[in-house]
Amino acid sequence: MAETKNKKIPIYAVIFTVVFKLLFLLTHYIQEDAFITWRVAQNLLDYGVIGFNGNTKISASTTHLYVLVSYLFNAVFGKENFIEPLLIFNSILFTMGSLLLSHLVLKNVWHKAIFIFLIGILPPAIKISILGMEYGILFCLEMALLYYGFHKGKKWAFIVLPILILFTRIDTVIFLGIVFLVDIFWIKKIRWTYILGGILGVSTALTFNWFYFGEIVNNTIVAKKLAYDRHFTFEQNLDYFRLNFGNFWGMLKLPGDFNPLTILLLIFELLCFIYLVRQREKRNYFLWMIFIFGWVKQLIFLSQKSLFDWYYWVPQILLFVPVLIFVLEQKVKRNLWLALLIVVYIIPMLAFQTIHSIATGNGEWNYRRTIGTFLNQYEKDKNQWIFLEPAGYVPYFSGLKTIDEVGLVDKKVQEEIKKDKPNFWINTIKNRKPKYLLSYDDLFISKDAEYLKAHYKLIKEFRVKDHLKSDNKILEKIYILKPSGTDYNLYEKID
Repeated sequence: MAETKNKKIPIYAVIFTVVFKLLFLLTHYIQEDAFITWRVAQNLLDYGVIGFNGNTKISASTTHLYVLVSYLFNAVFGKENFIEPLLIFNSILFTMGSLLLSHLVLKNVWHKAIFIFLIGILPPAIKISILGMEYGILFCLEMALLYYGFHKGKKWAFIVLPILILFTRIDTVIFLGIVFLVDIFWIKKIRWTYILGGILGVSTALTFNWFYFGEIVNNTIVAKKLAYDRHFTFEQNLDYFRLNFGNFWGMLKLPGDFNPLTILLLIFELLCFIYLVRQREKRNYFLWMIFIFGWVKQLIFLSQKSLFDWYYWVPQILLFVPVLIFVLEQKVKRNLWLALLIVVYIIPMLAFQTIHSIATGNGEWNYRRTIGTFLNQYEKDKNQWIFLEPAGYVPYFSGLKTIDEVGLVDKKVQEEIKKDKPNFWINTIKNRKPKYLLSYDDLFISKDAEYLKAHYKLIKEFRVKDHLKSDNKILEKIYILKPSGTDYNLYEKID
């Protein structure tokens, strides 16, 4: 009986961790891109089409599986009430993934419980759980593959899970590939079932793209590459990498080009990893998988100038795993090591993320969302178009048809970029004539001011400074300490 009760301790840790993180739902910190996925899901609900604007098919979201999950939550809970249940679901899945990971790298049930909680309150783990992105599902699926496939030897896991993983994000081929290579090196033979699962996963994702959207690669990937493509020399690429890796490799970003905290963390992670793999333990098999993946994923995406935070959340967590194992398994003065880790690192990181979530939640939910709700009341004809960037909060809450400047939700923008990239923005306006323009800039002093003054009028200015007040003085201090958001000008067509 006592042994059975002890085995449940990690499960209790999962429940406690999920409940603890629910407090972050109060911050309303939801990533802009989550609303793109959710609008795609609602478009599927309303029009029966995976798209963004009516019955036009487009892979505007990076993730197909999460679109379908979001669709189900919209259908069950309704458009007004699905967000909180879905965020709780994401948090549960991520924490279940950390439970499976704990089974792979630890033996003691109390170590597992502490591991689950401490992993769960790291900044990237909090963001995975509450920002509305697909990484809660993804982390759970990836850890399930390692646990049920490579630990338990379940053949179904080698077939089913790669399909679900690749249908969530196509770039997970990096994870699947690293796991495959480490496995071959470790067991000196090929798991043909896993190869079959990988082939089925890639072919399922690409076939779906081809037959449904008429494309091989997701539109989001094509659009970002086209919009953000810049030709750098080798020296410029190295300099770009140097300027950015410090703010994406660790747990937090700091102002400026040099982040000493990331350097120190990187060195400590490496030292802990080297210490652990020198020991003869079966878990080294999984430590090599997750640590190499963390390094490779970071290097690939940073070298490709992919500077969206969410690409780095899972690697950041997995690279930190050796640190927790090292501290938890200290034979001498373990409690001192653990106390130092918690006081010197975990608590400051949690405090930083709390402040960041409150401030950014204010800038996104209390500020940017109001632009969408204003337009929702101002413009009753939801067939009217708005041209803006980005395509998250404002399109979602306004309900208007949308052209975004990157071309994530509208392919015609990509055609304009291909024809004349320096002038694609004004050419899109002249050719498409959207009723509304939302811009960071004062368009009436831009190089195209003459045309814009003749055809558009400024109807409202949205300013971040107007949203830095609160009846709660502590919240107000946080808002002022870290103002979040961008000033916008809203223009309406006059002819």
